[in-house]
Amino acid sequence: MSERGNGNESLVEVKNVKTYFPIRKGLLQREVGAVHAVDDVTFAVSEGETLGLVGESGCGKSTLGRTIVRLLEPTEGSVVFEGRDISKLGTRSLRPLRREMQMIFQDPYASLNPRKRVGSIIGTPLAIHGYEKSQRRQRVQELLEKVGLSPEHYNRFPHEFSGGQRQRIGVARALALNPKLIVADEPVSALDVSIQSQMLNLLDDLQKELSLTYIFIAHDLGVVRHVSDRIAVMYLGKLVELSPAEDLYKRPIMPYTEALLSAVPIPDPDLAHQRERIVLQGDVPSPINPPSGCRFHPRCRYMTEICKEVEPPLVDYGRGHLAACHHPLNVDRETLERVRVSKGQTPASADEDARPQEPGKERARPIP
Repeated sequence: MSERGNGNESLVEVKNVKTYFPIRKGLLQREVGAVHAVDDVTFAVSEGETLGLVGESGCGKSTLGRTIVRLLEPTEGSVVFEGRDISKLGTRSLRPLRREMQMIFQDPYASLNPRKRVGSIIGTPLAIHGYEKSQRRQRVQELLEKVGLSPEHYNRFPHEFSGGQRQRIGVARALALNPKLIVADEPVSALDVSIQSQMLNLLDDLQKELSLTYIFIAHDLGVVRHVSDRIAVMYLGKLVELSPAEDLYKRPIMPYTEALLSAVPIPDPDLAHQRERIVLQGDVPSPINPPSGCRFHPRCRYMTEICKEVEPPLVDYGRGHLAACHHPLNVDRETLERVRVSKGQTPASADEDARPQEPGKERARPIP
């Protein structure tokens, strides 16, 4: 985990970003609805920081990551990189910025072209950006060595490698142009547990050596804890909690975060027996027609009438810990009287006057 990113200038700022996918029907393909994949999300990532982005499958975290690097175009809002709004740039204007922002994809089998050799896969970004052929070969061999592979692998095909080795090739491709920001979309979820720690150590070493900034997308909170400086929790397209990593695990405020943490395995039978396992009832609502009020209320055990009617604002509970909940956990009444709404990060659809009044549970520790 990086020790940078505290008080540094923001490398990337996500401001009120929405990414909707239209649903079209009929002969004329009229738009009849939209999938609200990302719905009014705001946060910033400092230079050298690792931000963990977590949530259930389908919550919008991968879509948000692809929107940040402009693989997807935002429906509304802006993405600011190094002080420049890149959300409306065309293909030609984006090309120089591709050097600065890269992505590591989830599936090491699908993300590599099986018909191309490793040298061609890693060297393609270099060719696009004008590197000479002799320079490309030398650079690719350097990158292979940097990610723990042999330069002799230059002429091999992807099928000759294991899953962990393929992911290392993906990492080498992402590093080819010396980027400042890397969005890692569940880079270890498709790997064996024994290989995951090797990949995480590699990413950590590369960050220290090359001063990289990571947005680390995952659904395994056990993994995210060890690599992140801060963690953002998403649910059904919304940012529901944002906190320094250790504070989130010791003091979850949003009930959804409490439920996610309760599912993290603990390698101690006695501690595992002591904790409360929270099983959420029902299914995740459809992002085509999300619930009114708090989007988590149909599955929340602390739900009251206000949760159904009013969307909660993101409230600052101190030390950079933000959460959107009408009945926050691990908070007493005295603390509730002092908290303030984070107006810059609260979605426009939320009620800024709906500051929480009643705590849900003053002590909730899903991880002892």
